[in-house]
Amino acid sequence: MFNGMADWWDGAELWLAQLWFPVQFVLVMAVLVPLCLGLAWAIDHLVGKVAEWFAQGRGGDRSDRSS
Repeated sequence: MFNGMADWWDGAELWLAQLWFPVQFVLVMAVLVPLCLGLAWAIDHLVGKVAEWFAQGRGGDRSDRSS
């Protein structure tokens, strides 16, 4: 199974490496930009949920208390 996947990846990598640079750039950006945006969104929501969980454990939101 891994040999088949490695062979496929080698073929895709060779195909991409042989393309004209502007085409390489467009293809990589078409994949990386949505991937990075999705990952950033997921991390943001995960950190927000963890912060919310810790805030509940400490007795609620501290922003409603006066200093």
